[in-house]
Amino acid sequence: MNVNASCHCGAVKLRVELSDGVASARRCDCTLCRMRGAVAVSAPLNGVEIVEGADNLTLYQFNTRTAEHYFCKTCGIYTHHRRRSNPNEYGVNLACIEGMSPFDLAEVLVMDGQNHSADGGAPDGVAGTLRYEART
Repeated sequence: MNVNASCHCGAVKLRVELSDGVASARRCDCTLCRMRGAVAVSAPLNGVEIVEGADNLTLYQFNTRTAEHYFCKTCGIYTHHRRRSNPNEYGVNLACIEGMSPFDLAEVLVMDGQNHSADGGAPDGVAGTLRYEART
C-alpha cells in the first residue's frame, strides 16, 4: 500500500510503501514513545522516500542509540523512525499519512519498550492493548 505523508507544517513530505497497511499499527511504552503518544505503522527501509524537506528533519537517539527518531525542525512532529526491534524497517507516524488517523482504529497493540525483548523482555514484546471508542 503506497501512501503520502507529511509533518504538520508541510515542510517534510514522504512517500511510503506500507508493509501491511494499518494492520501493523502499534504504540510503544518506552519513555520517548509514552510521551509522544504516536501510533506507528510499518514500512521497509527502502519503503520510505523523503520527497521534500530532508534538510528539515532532525534526528533524536537515546539509550542504545539503535533507533533513529526523525522530527520536523519547524513544527516538531515525529514523522518516522528506524526501529530498534527491527532495524530493517521504519515505523511511520500514522497521523502523518494523508486520510488516516489513529482514531480510525478501535484497538492498537502496545509494545513493551520498557522491557524490550532485546533486553530480556517477553519474546512477543507486547505490553497490552490501547482501545478507542468514539462517543455516539
